Amino acid sequence: MSQGKFGERLIKLRCSVCKEIGYYTRKNKKTVDRKIELNKYCNKCRKHQPHKEAKK
Repeated sequence: MSQGKFGERLIKLRCSVCKEIGYYTRKNKKTVDRKIELNKYCNKCRKHQPHKEAKK
């Protein structure tokens, strides 16, 4: 995984309904210890769904 200047890591966001990976984002692992969950648009479901951080 790529690591940035401030300890940021590239993570995948997976749709919690259809389990498809649609987004990539960065998270600072030094300051944020919980998993990220964002409400994003899923192309497969064609609606806004919660997206959770996926494993590597």
